[in-house]
Amino acid sequence: MIFGWIPDFGTHNLVRILFLNDLHDPRIGSSIRQMYQEGERLRELGHETALVSAVQDRALSTPTQIEGMDVFRLWSDYNVRFRGWRSLDNPSVREPLARVLAEWKPDVVHSHLLHTHLSYDALRAARESGAAVVFTAHDVMTFCYQKLTCFHGGEARGGRERDYEAYWQKCIPCQRLRWNPWRNAAIRKRLNRDVHRFTVVSNELGEAIRRNKIRVDRTIHNAVREQERLPDAQAVAAFRTRFGLEDKLVIAIAGRLHEQKGVHQLFKMLELLAPRFPNLRLILMGKRDLYETQFRAQAEQLGVASRIVTTGWLDGADLQCAYAATDVFATPSICFDTFGMVNLEAMEHSKPVVATEFGGSREVVVDGVTGFVRNPFDVEAFSEAIARLLADSALRARFGAAGHARLLERFTIERLTAEFLDEYQRALAARAAHEATVR
Repeated sequence: MIFGWIPDFGTHNLVRILFLNDLHDPRIGSSIRQMYQEGERLRELGHETALVSAVQDRALSTPTQIEGMDVFRLWSDYNVRFRGWRSLDNPSVREPLARVLAEWKPDVVHSHLLHTHLSYDALRAARESGAAVVFTAHDVMTFCYQKLTCFHGGEARGGRERDYEAYWQKCIPCQRLRWNPWRNAAIRKRLNRDVHRFTVVSNELGEAIRRNKIRVDRTIHNAVREQERLPDAQAVAAFRTRFGLEDKLVIAIAGRLHEQKGVHQLFKMLELLAPRFPNLRLILMGKRDLYETQFRAQAEQLGVASRIVTTGWLDGADLQCAYAATDVFATPSICFDTFGMVNLEAMEHSKPVVATEFGGSREVVVDGVTGFVRNPFDVEAFSEAIARLLADSALRARFGAAGHARLLERFTIERLTAEFLDEYQRALAARAAHEATVR
């Protein structure tokens, strides 16, 4: 047995929730941290939680506990060039997942990310185990193989299109030999057959998914659990000193450094802003090696390399100090940015945000109230929005305060957990109704 005897909470309206997520390290992504925060809140309310995840090192394929949650790590390692096929059914995880389901006996299985290792077949296994199945789409991978980049028409069309449908004329030139002609139809079939409730993290993501003939039941916006204490002035000052940011105006971008996150666009904006703000710096909260190998050459070509500060990958207190040391936070993604959890993290520190108009940012950042929402292909307009904030400390303070208030009103982990508990009950009811019809 994995856990031994597990009490039945059904009579008290308490449930056992088993999360599915290819990732298990809360340090590597905001959505992963949110999953652990929801789990913590669920346990505070008396529910049971556990996570099934994947590891690529066979030696790590053992049960563990992370942030109070029991985690079953299943081994899966293959060339991700074959993800279009292997993500439908991964034999490596099939048997160990079945054992976890049989022994832990969840009432609800809540899938977050399974597009690479756990696979869509995990939904079938969950349903056949007798659990109610909830699927949360955090991204576009139910119909796209990667970050969605082709929908807006690119630089040539100024990013004005909204072509969300996946079809072979777009997908084959993009994926080439990785393209699986049966993939999307197979995913739709599994979602329709095996999932009782399908949720998305933003309305715009829901629109994109519906355009690809997938049922969406509800939007449940992302959330963060507010920290008990933010960094004090002394810690923030020390961070500024450490990175040479004393008496500097600071723009920041966070997360994995990638061209689709708008890093190149932001460098062009920095070039426009530099003459107006001589003490301006841009901090990149991401891995230094990616900057050195992929972005430094452009920064030097534009003459802004001396204004860029690379912090390396941050977590814990360092990450919080970086947000606190920021004057304006930017998310200039040129891909479909489904929600932008980093926007919430900046808002927690009362920082104004200038966000991309691609994806769900408008549902987080209120244009002209908590920040600005702009098209990152319009470099002049995006940089002007940043400039307005850099030039006006009172405006920064007002927008930052409004953003923090919006966070507390709409994006708390308590709200998210309550909405998911409602979805779990709906899924349980749908499962019961289906079972009644087939008896």
